[in-house]
Amino acid sequence: MKIDEMASKQIATTLAKHYDSVFYVENETGRYVEFVTTQMLKDLEIPEEGEDFFALASKNAPKYVHPKDMERVARIHDRKQVLENLEKTGSYSVSCRLLIDGKLVHIRHMCIMCEDKKHMVFCMENIDDEIREREEQKKALQSVERMVRLDELTGIRNKHAFAECAQEIDKRIQAADSELNFGVVMCDINDLKYLNDTRGHNYGDEVVRRACRMICETYQHSQVYRIGGDEFVVILSGEEYIIREELLENLRRECFANERSRSGPVIACGMSVYDPATDARFSSVFKRADAEMYRNKKWLKPERMEMTPDVAKNLEVPVPADRKRKLDILFEAFLTVAGEEYVFLNDLKYDYSRWSIATVDDFHFTSEYNYHAGRIWQEFIHPDDLEQYRKNVDAIIFGKGEAIEYKGSITNSM
Repeated sequence: MKIDEMASKQIATTLAKHYDSVFYVENETGRYVEFVTTQMLKDLEIPEEGEDFFALASKNAPKYVHPKDMERVARIHDRKQVLENLEKTGSYSVSCRLLIDGKLVHIRHMCIMCEDKKHMVFCMENIDDEIREREEQKKALQSVERMVRLDELTGIRNKHAFAECAQEIDKRIQAADSELNFGVVMCDINDLKYLNDTRGHNYGDEVVRRACRMICETYQHSQVYRIGGDEFVVILSGEEYIIREELLENLRRECFANERSRSGPVIACGMSVYDPATDARFSSVFKRADAEMYRNKKWLKPERMEMTPDVAKNLEVPVPADRKRKLDILFEAFLTVAGEEYVFLNDLKYDYSRWSIATVDDFHFTSEYNYHAGRIWQEFIHPDDLEQYRKNVDAIIFGKGEAIEYKGSITNSM
């Protein structure tokens, strides 16, 4: 087969920019001439010229083509099938993996019909870089998708992931999956808003992280989601579904101990279990768990009434808003230092005070804010120490004292 030398050089130069190997093949006989090849593809042992390109390629393929790709590659070694495909499309490509010197190489085979309809061009291109880039993009996309489903603060699954899980469970419910068994535990951190307002959002964030650890340590093999600022959901499955009552009791016991000792987060929690006879959707199970959680929340958290403008209006000398704001700022500073200890701060001008949550709970106050703090506190002082207590208070007010010691009681209630 004769080819003009100048034309050959132009073809080779052009195609060499894009392909690692190029063969010019006669359709009817399979005779071929190689224009371009790289050192890597020279190892495939294909001579620069030959009488039957297809027969040679079929013979060499098992030596180099990855076994799982052999069926796909066989299509470009069958001359009749190649011609039929080219008649329809004019060109087509097949990708495969080659094993060259023990190294895996990704190759794209491109077959193009020439304008004279008597010849075709076979090109092979190393696409390792392309495959690597594609894999990196895939990993990056998967990473982004994971991040979209993860809560930034705690690292567990977020509301978006929870919605997807609920949809999958709904599909199984609608399909009447007889093997579907699951429970839902709804959790809510008590007083998170109060902690954010009084101790700052950094402190509140740490409470959320600690609460998350408590829940995840209790439910180590179930899916845990953070679906709101202070809300978590657990989807019970497997062994933890079977021992669900025990696990819920363990979590509630820990929360109750934290509430009494003020040594950790207090989490209200409620549980519900899927009943195929009555539950047509996941949401019905979730709502029951949510209702149970609120019942538990009421039991854990005594109601506290904050001083509202309406309440203050009925008092003789309501404290001005800016004065109250200054008191709050000073109180929060003391609370930061004191931690969970009893703290109260009184504005003597208006006899208006603010008390820590620990004090409010243990002494059964109705609010963190009270007027007439001295009169209120005297009810908790032992009668034998009451007179001395009053003298010590007066001494402190007039700058003649620094501390007060007395016997008290927390059995009284207001």
